[in-house]
Amino acid sequence: MILYHGSYVEVDKPDLSYSRVNVDFGCGFYTTPLHEQALKWCGRYTRRGKEGIISKYQLDEAVFEEKKILRFESYSEEWLDFILCCRRGNDKTDYDIVIGGVANDKVFNTVELYFAGLIDKKEALKRLQYEKPNLQVCLRTQEILNQYLVFEGSEKV
Repeated sequence: MILYHGSYVEVDKPDLSYSRVNVDFGCGFYTTPLHEQALKWCGRYTRRGKEGIISKYQLDEAVFEEKKILRFESYSEEWLDFILCCRRGNDKTDYDIVIGGVANDKVFNTVELYFAGLIDKKEALKRLQYEKPNLQVCLRTQEILNQYLVFEGSEKV
């Protein structure tokens, strides 16, 4: 499986020690199989005058048989609960990889309204049902990065 990571630097050897906590799927290295999504991630940097760089990887698909995977097929109550748990720093799960929708601007706004208590879960899910998920793949262990992910190069955008 081909995966991309959008940043302002080439990431040839991903290292979880640089990962942020309290994000969508918890601490991990965030990638996507969608080149266009990685390009959007680079936009965070290019808007600030930095260079955007998309790093490309090959993920050995044996990982899906050998490791613990959590997959969200849509924006669902389970997805929303998991995001809330991770963003609050309360994730105690032991998933190696989490796959699911990206909280893009529209989705992020709905999630933030829910987190702030301004809308309830039912209203949040109602709003999210019309959003088409972009896909992110969060690789949550250094073992996955070292053993299953192979850097193939990068491109400046």
